[in-house]
Parts: sequence; C-alpha cells; structure tokens
Amino acid sequence: MTNNDILKKLRVALQLKNTDIIAILKLVDFTISESELGAFFRTEDHPNYKECGDQLLRNFLNGLIIYKRGPMEPKIAQVKKILR
Repeated sequence: MTNNDILKKLRVALQLKNTDIIAILKLVDFTISESELGAFFRTEDHPNYKECGDQLLRNFLNGLIIYKRGPMEPKIAQVKKILR
C-alpha cells in the first residue's frame, strides 16, 4: 500500500474535502496548493499523477491529530495539573 492509497483511504473514511486537507496541513505549517493535492488522488497512469512522499503524509497525520484533539498542552501545565 502506497502513501497515496493511505491518504485516499483517510480522505474517504473521514469524509474530508481537499480544502479540509489543506487546512489540516496548515495546522502544522505545511502549505500545498489544491492542484498539487489533486495530483495525489489521480490514478498512477495519469500524466499528472504525483507520488505522495513520507514528509507530506507525516505532516498530514500530525495535523490530523491537532484537528481532531486540539493542540498539545505544554508539559509544564500537565505537571501542574497532576500536582494539584
């Protein structure tokens, strides 16, 4: 299974639009245009097909965590909560 397949399956499973994926990537300061993103969802034999790299998938997954859970609390705040 390629990174493109994983990205496609996550998009379908989470019912995300291209604009949602772009917004998720912006949460981790990764910018991509809608046309670049569309190239990942094309078939492999299409002339404009582009292979999804590890960096893009990693940034998408990190952004997805922030999108679903919210930003991570600073470690100091977590320790203070435990000590109370």
